[in-house]
Amino acid sequence: MNGLEEQQWQALRARLERARNALLSQLADDLDRDTDVRLPPPHEAEASPADNASQRTLNALVHETAAHTSKQLSMVRQALAKFDDLSYGLCENCGEEIGFSRLDARPEARLCILCQTRMEQRRR
Repeated sequence: MNGLEEQQWQALRARLERARNALLSQLADDLDRDTDVRLPPPHEAEASPADNASQRTLNALVHETAAHTSKQLSMVRQALAKFDDLSYGLCENCGEEIGFSRLDARPEARLCILCQTRMEQRRR
């Protein structure tokens, strides 16, 4: 199984499934929070410019958090899909096995450490 023992394979899959469930729950909370901060304030007086600025900042933070959670969820779902076609644990760039220590640290890793390092160096 792509260099992984059955026990490692199952443990990584279970971790990714737990991560998916946690991220789905977090995303639901983020979306609820987004709805809550968009509701008009309960008091009748108009909000001050400072209150409006604070509300805009809060809205932006909630939106950013939801976007980050959604991106993480996408990466976890992609990793889980690879279990079905038995490509989990293979580098998407060079096709070599991704070491267990890397997968243990980042179960959603798509690249081996060498390809990841090269990609990061190109970005600099």
